[in-house]
Amino acid sequence: MASYSIGDVQKLLRIKIHVIRYWEKEISLIQPVKDVYGRRMYRDRDLQIFFRLKHLLHERRFTLEGARTQLYRELTGEHMDLRGSISALRSELMNLFFFIQKDATAASRQPGSIPMEKEL
Repeated sequence: MASYSIGDVQKLLRIKIHVIRYWEKEISLIQPVKDVYGRRMYRDRDLQIFFRLKHLLHERRFTLEGARTQLYRELTGEHMDLRGSISALRSELMNLFFFIQKDATAASRQPGSIPMEKEL
């Protein structure tokens, strides 16, 4: 099971940290654990809830209260097996994304390598 810092979540969702903290406060389904230094660490499940919440708020134009209600409805609905499969797939994709990102960062630091940001 992977864990993500608040900075990782910010990069993935492309939203500001104060918004992440606000959503965390308003949506009790999001429950990060704190490491020994007091930093928030989010699990795959938290990340999935963040992605769904962002979609409901930004794409579907729900209010925060409406999005909260929809999230509870989805997480206790009758199609849990399908949601579980989708969640597992999303987790695998997130792990792959971080693996590729870490590999690209390491490769760009080697002498003679071409930075990933530059277009050919």
